[in-house]
Amino acid sequence: MEYTHLGDTGLEVSQLCLGCMNFGTEQPWMVHDRDQARAVIERALDLGINFFDTANVYSHGESESILGDVLADADRDRAELVVATKVYGEMHEGPNGQGLSRKHVLDQAEASLERLGTDYIDLYQIHRWDEHTPIEETLSALDRLVEDGKVRYVGASTMPAWRFMKALHEADVDNYERFVSMQCEYNLVDRHEEANVLPLCADQEIGVIPWSPLAGGFLTGKYDRDGDPDSGRAATDEFMEKRFTDENWAVVEELREIADANDATPAQVALAWLLHKEVVDAPIVGPRTIDHLEDNVGALAVDLTDAEIDRLEAPVTPVWNREIGDV
Repeated sequence: MEYTHLGDTGLEVSQLCLGCMNFGTEQPWMVHDRDQARAVIERALDLGINFFDTANVYSHGESESILGDVLADADRDRAELVVATKVYGEMHEGPNGQGLSRKHVLDQAEASLERLGTDYIDLYQIHRWDEHTPIEETLSALDRLVEDGKVRYVGASTMPAWRFMKALHEADVDNYERFVSMQCEYNLVDRHEEANVLPLCADQEIGVIPWSPLAGGFLTGKYDRDGDPDSGRAATDEFMEKRFTDENWAVVEELREIADANDATPAQVALAWLLHKEVVDAPIVGPRTIDHLEDNVGALAVDLTDAEIDRLEAPVTPVWNREIGDV
């Protein structure tokens, strides 16, 4: 495993982050078997992954609990691990059940700490932008968590660049803890962030940890242009179906050819493409099996040429997608 610094911080993270959204029972395609989830997390530790990402809303806390249980049993120095989680989504019906109010942020931080079985969260991220709460209020709450030693760093996820810059500016003006990372959707077929938040992250030295680096499995090459998926995420996720476009299939065709030429898998090439991006620190992979995990880690050994990168990028023109970016 190779390690890098997250943004301009001194925090060292593995170049692949293990995403834990797949561990839980909220969706049929998730890993419902806790022993299987445990095996994947333990293997990730053995492979040198020290960076783990989850969220309070993933299966309503199940994901955090599973990760916390495994890390508590693992023979690892907690100081070497980087545990990241998020806040924003609805955790209960009624008033104050979601959002980024001071009350919700502080309450949910305590709940996440309990489920994770840890005294502190290394990276606490706002999952989305809250239009109903002033950003000053959210930043003040996050700053309090850092001052109290319950959070080490704060990060953000999925928002337009102008809003992210507003938050960074407010933190600078009022001397609040500054966001050090941005978690955004970024992969070979979903490149809208190249026209939105990524230039800002590069300018401000913000760490980028892309989610869905394999486009929900589309870039693994397991789907066929003329096929009709009857299993996995694509069979139940309407958003996945939107990826089945001519230009995206052209990417997959190039992906398969380049993978064959490099004695690699399509998934490894797709991840290697991200790892070649200077702005990217650690893609968040979401394997459901040990085989998938080991295949993902194999991407670290794939060295793409400039010509191969050009071929992979040629079919898609990055355009800012407001429908995705404004959620």
